[in-house]
Amino acid sequence: MLSTLPVLDLSLLDAGPEKAAEFRGQLRSVAHEVGFFYLVGHGVDQQLTDDLLEVSRRFFELPAEDKLAIENVHSPQFRGYTRVGGELTNGDVDWREQVDVGVEREPVVSRAGLADYWRLEGPNLWPAALPEFRDVVDRWIRELSVVSRRLLRAWALSLGAAEDVFDDAFAEPFSLLKIVRYPGESDGTAKQGVGSHRDGGVLTLLLVEPGKDGLQVEHDGEWIEAPSLPGAFVVNIGEMFELATEGYLKATLHRVQSPLIGTDRVSIPFFFNPGLGTVMPQLTLEPELRSGVRGLSVDPTNSPILETYGDNALRYRLRAHPNVAEVHHADLLAEPRRASVLG
Repeated sequence: MLSTLPVLDLSLLDAGPEKAAEFRGQLRSVAHEVGFFYLVGHGVDQQLTDDLLEVSRRFFELPAEDKLAIENVHSPQFRGYTRVGGELTNGDVDWREQVDVGVEREPVVSRAGLADYWRLEGPNLWPAALPEFRDVVDRWIRELSVVSRRLLRAWALSLGAAEDVFDDAFAEPFSLLKIVRYPGESDGTAKQGVGSHRDGGVLTLLLVEPGKDGLQVEHDGEWIEAPSLPGAFVVNIGEMFELATEGYLKATLHRVQSPLIGTDRVSIPFFFNPGLGTVMPQLTLEPELRSGVRGLSVDPTNSPILETYGDNALRYRLRAHPNVAEVHHADLLAEPRRASVLG
């Protein structure tokens, strides 16, 4: 029985051909068997990590009116601040507050025949009371995008594909950063911070505040604790990557338990996802790997993963933030469109 997540060292890619091949083999094996691991040797500067955690704490300490000035109900793109209890997972309330930051782009003008998911393109909402927040967050997104691209190229080679097979899909990625604070609600009985789910995108790199726990990962019917590890990201793949490998790589259930009353926890997941209009390349696996293909592990009570990333992204946002959907996308919630958009 696995008792903790495996640890992989990205710096092995720069340690010569043999070590690089060793890392790629580990990467393939862990993503196939577990779907989660710790990543060290990633090269992200510790000062930037410290700066991000510090400015995140300062944001959550702002007066309520400053945070609510960028509340996500003001954003058709579901960006900005979500107050505690303002997001759902599988229909249940997540006990957390957070800021969502996406790719900063101009809104797409709606027109006949344009896919609904292009509504998600647009600007972020930045806190006027904390102007330095934007610079630190932008630098973090750039750094983690570099790490993510290195991982995807290593995975491609490990699966017998060309190193650049995913490059076109991520030419204009639709990435998302969530800066999350979990206020303590558990009193001896664990309360939900985030409900059990699989990520719907491709790749997630999670920064957990030092000394904190609460993340749990499902493996063989048991829940594995995944506390913060100094200098490491927690990495997992999402359902779009599982789809691209016919289920050879594993998108794994995970959840977050609320901290104890009187404490809290800051957690910062970065979701590296392809462009909204992208269909992920379907890899043709070598025969020795095909024997390990097991099909998709999507929860049968949930809607199946869709081929185009934007369809999944829009469906998730509409379900997770019904208040924003009602304000900005009421037309998508009315029948007959509701059934086709929400699944």
